[in-house]
Amino acid sequence: MSGTVYVVGNFKGGVGKTKTVTMLAYESAVFLKEKTLVIDMDPQGNATRVLAKTGNLDTIDKSITDGFQNESLEKEIISVMDNLHMIPANTSFRNLPKLLFNMFPDDELSQISYLKKLIEPLKKKYDRIYIDVPPTISDYSDNAMIAADYCIIVLQTQELSLDGAQTYIAYMQFLSENYDAQLQVLGIIPMMLRQGGRVDTKVLDQAKDMYGGNVLNTIVNYQERLKVFDVEGIHMHKNINGKVEMWDAKAHKLFIEVLEELNEHEKYLEKL
Repeated sequence: MSGTVYVVGNFKGGVGKTKTVTMLAYESAVFLKEKTLVIDMDPQGNATRVLAKTGNLDTIDKSITDGFQNESLEKEIISVMDNLHMIPANTSFRNLPKLLFNMFPDDELSQISYLKKLIEPLKKKYDRIYIDVPPTISDYSDNAMIAADYCIIVLQTQELSLDGAQTYIAYMQFLSENYDAQLQVLGIIPMMLRQGGRVDTKVLDQAKDMYGGNVLNTIVNYQERLKVFDVEGIHMHKNINGKVEMWDAKAHKLFIEVLEELNEHEKYLEKL
């Protein structure tokens, strides 16, 4: 086994990156039954909180910070549920730039490729590894991009999000050219706040003009249930008849469709 590594990004905050990471990881683990790992690289730890609630974990006693300091991530893995594990983040990870500089004072390439080195042994244990990062050009995004095989871009259908996506792709190309990053755009996921809204439709059309088939046909529309998952953890409650509750089923169906479409893109890119 050699797992595939995905970074989910956009250089604008609040567009739904963490939601996308956690939902895709959940569907990979539950729907595809694949061994899945989420690496939370955001010191705010939003993905960590959502997954902790998903797995009913009361205490988190491991962290990516310790893994980076101890030069191994393997002891920092926490089981969330069957097939779904995570490496949690905490606020001390905000010191990553200082940590990397102290470890590799005069070696920028080692600083930005440290995560790639730490992930290598994990790829033998997982089918998929998803990385959540802060929306900044920083050591966090550099390390994630260098370590990843594919980039999944989240595009909220508003002007600033499209700007953030363009900057992200341009920066990805800069890393590829200057540091030999082997990274490809796997897909751009449209997150539409208001279906049929004039601005939303215009931005989606612009994105399709610019990026063509990279933009997924599946549009993630605003759903109240997805906000509930952020607060209560991701779940599939069943009703008295033993069927998954309607709004839960609808939210999961949407991200299963996103996952399947991304898988189609991946098969296509592997043939090239």
